[in-house]
Amino acid sequence: MFKPQEKQRVAASFSQAATTYDSFADLQRAVGTRLLSLLPEELLPEKVQQPLNSKTINNWLDLGCGTGHFAGQLQKQWPKALGIGLDLAEGMLQFSRLRYPPIHYLCADAEHLPLADNSQDLIFSSLALQWCPDFSAVLNEIKRVLKPGGLLLFSSIADGSLVELNKSWQAVDAKKHVNQFRTFKNYTNLVSSSDLEMIDLHCYQHIYHYEKVRDLTHELKYLGANHIQTGRAQGLVGRKGFQRFLNTYETYRQPQGLPATWQVVYGVLRKGE
Repeated sequence: MFKPQEKQRVAASFSQAATTYDSFADLQRAVGTRLLSLLPEELLPEKVQQPLNSKTINNWLDLGCGTGHFAGQLQKQWPKALGIGLDLAEGMLQFSRLRYPPIHYLCADAEHLPLADNSQDLIFSSLALQWCPDFSAVLNEIKRVLKPGGLLLFSSIADGSLVELNKSWQAVDAKKHVNQFRTFKNYTNLVSSSDLEMIDLHCYQHIYHYEKVRDLTHELKYLGANHIQTGRAQGLVGRKGFQRFLNTYETYRQPQGLPATWQVVYGVLRKGE
């Protein structure tokens, strides 16, 4: 995991990637769509029969909203609800404001939410919380701002992601070239100690294929997710070392191309009534 003092590097990296992010966000779209599908059926707008039903979504938060793709979907599902898009990267928020102006936006840290206690019916967070060094603090803040009975839907990257990329760099040297993430067991332990009811928590594997390694590394760059923790450029690796890296990655090639594996944690948690 990256260190707390590196938060500004995270924010700057994603701000710089705001204009290119959506063009390379296949994984992000797939994960967010799958996360939305985990929403309990009784909370879907078409299932709510009475406007004042206690399960109606009146307030929602997209925590780590990025360019606003899923904030826009939440607004479409609950057009009368008060929606908030929150992100640490101001560049992402500027992009989202242009796309979905009715949504309220906050540039803030997930570990210190500038929101009132018991104010949100639903918190949606897809592929953002892996960048938070203190996940227990995030869960405490989420518990604080959720209304009694409110839901958290989150997805986050887990250890074992980009294993092919990581092992290929290990053939070059012992330095960290790939971002490190929490284990699924760590996520489970932190959730279990959060006092939030665990409705669902599981790890799902997403695999994408690329014709060349550079297709993958360029995608990570344009998503803003390359070398966030180390800040170490590939250019600092010698030509022979980089060729060794490429040759090692080639040993993973499949008929579909070079694989890149992502381990994604999906969670549905509820605050007690």
